[in-house]
Amino acid sequence: MAIYLIFVRESAGIRVGENPSGIEENVMAAPTGSTKGIVDKPSSHSVDETVEKLKGILQAKGVTLFALVDHSGEAEKVGMKMRPTKLLIFGSPKAGTPLMLAAPSIAIDLPLKILVWEDAQGKVWISYNSPEYLKDRHGFPQELLQNVAVVESLATKAGE
Repeated sequence: MAIYLIFVRESAGIRVGENPSGIEENVMAAPTGSTKGIVDKPSSHSVDETVEKLKGILQAKGVTLFALVDHSGEAEKVGMKMRPTKLLIFGSPKAGTPLMLAAPSIAIDLPLKILVWEDAQGKVWISYNSPEYLKDRHGFPQELLQNVAVVESLATKAGE
């Protein structure tokens, strides 16, 4: 069982380390490109600034922000420390409905999500599911790829 847990932790890009106070914590390691369908892009801003940029971009494009999950804030509420980590859940029924009609299983990955998080070195990252990965995973037609590809431009603009 211990070997399995070590393998799962390492394959998830998580390592156990020590913070400056000497307290052991789980620390997300810096990403190494696209892993299992996840694209990681660097941000030039803090987690909060990146989230605010994303919220503004979504609003300007008329895209609904369904939820903002503050993982690190929730961890703090139960007395645990976690580097800043926030998840935005957003989408458009106009874009998502045709995808779900073509490939109902994609509903498990919709609405779209962008994770904004800080690694152990203090670098901020914007992570999301690759549109090609979603197409391959659910088998929707190529002509519907544009319906999820918007996530790439959102992440790029937010990180600038």
